[in-house]
Amino acid sequence: MMIYGMCEQKIKLRQRVCAPVELLVGCTAMQVLGQRTYGIRALLVAVGLVLAALLLTGCSGGPLLGAVTASAASYAPVEAARPLTISYAVGRDAKVTIYVRDGAGTRYNLRQAQVRPASASAYALRFDGTVPTADPVVLRRLLPPGAYQVVVVAEGADGQRVERSLPLTITGTAPPMPDVANLRVTPATISPNADAIDDIAEFTYRLPVSATVDINVTAPTGEVIPVVTREEEGPFEQHHVWNGKRPNGSLLSAGVYTYTVRAADPLGTVVRREGQLTLAGVGQPEARIVAAYIAPQRVMLGDVVTVTLRVRNTGTVPIRTYGPPSGYQYSTDTVFSSVEGGQYTAQAGGFWRVGVDWDANSGGGAKRYPFRWALSARPPAQWATPGVEDFLRPGEEVEVVGRIQILQRETKLGFYVGLIQDGVGFFQDRTARTIVEVGF
Repeated sequence: MMIYGMCEQKIKLRQRVCAPVELLVGCTAMQVLGQRTYGIRALLVAVGLVLAALLLTGCSGGPLLGAVTASAASYAPVEAARPLTISYAVGRDAKVTIYVRDGAGTRYNLRQAQVRPASASAYALRFDGTVPTADPVVLRRLLPPGAYQVVVVAEGADGQRVERSLPLTITGTAPPMPDVANLRVTPATISPNADAIDDIAEFTYRLPVSATVDINVTAPTGEVIPVVTREEEGPFEQHHVWNGKRPNGSLLSAGVYTYTVRAADPLGTVVRREGQLTLAGVGQPEARIVAAYIAPQRVMLGDVVTVTLRVRNTGTVPIRTYGPPSGYQYSTDTVFSSVEGGQYTAQAGGFWRVGVDWDANSGGGAKRYPFRWALSARPPAQWATPGVEDFLRPGEEVEVVGRIQILQRETKLGFYVGLIQDGVGFFQDRTARTIVEVGF
């Protein structure tokens, strides 16, 4: 009964090129086999032999490379609404190479030794008139008008090689090519550590025509950091900045990086320019007020309150500082920006200072912490840049002393200290709040 059930099924064998081959093993033959006491295994072996014979004799395969055609004999890339279609047939598994050759014999590869399985249907390549080049700047370009040959080559596993070609005329007017002209990236070395010295790199260039621009920076590890992605830009002078960090703000390691500026026009021409940029002194500045004392807590109007602070650089990069030096005395009627003709007015973000404020001070933003001192125990003449700026090194701790003469006619003043980075914010705010009672 089992053998009889099997004899009612067709056994089908398909190959990619051959037409389906159907084998109907007659019931009578199978029954005879069964009667001769061949087992099921013998029956399957016999059927397999028959199928193998059919494979060897009934299917010889098609030609290695069949017809090669194009949807048109001429093509105007600037005017065309859709790409040109180049079709080719492969009768046996092959490696296919397709290229365009101009009148001077220059060859532009469109496909290079790509595996194509045998197929009853033709393959199609969409051609928009652009070709890759060996130029390190112009990666892909639009072919100028002229006469060309489209060549298709198929190579079989047995070494057979078949080549077919057809003529193609490129028509129309070649538009101006995109470019990344006068590219400058400055400075060549940046130190992303928020000290306001070479923290960012500036990319400047000019586009002669409108283009889609991508700017990437590649790390020594191969990581690609996007700076500009698919931005449509007009034929103008362009400017972008990079802060030396990943898009999420995380830090990168020091090293030599490669930047790439890529411009593509709507027709598919692609231009790329690149260079190198060094990251050094990378880090996130951090500092903490580790101790603060405000005394005395009872004074008469006109007396002086002394503030003593200890500040430690808890980060991995030096901290820039400037301002009135340790020991400088204010009055409640003065502010840091009025000292010595505004010499210590907030400069570009990055400088760190300690400051003192009080509860009744109604000033906001820049008016907060009117009393500020440099994070240095040295006199200005001994600063890293005498009279201009000093540095607090990683792990270094400094004691800063400030004095404030009380002229504010209030019976109680709630003083507190803070740690300030100019142009960035208050990293420690309203710390060590102390009430100072004032007698008249």
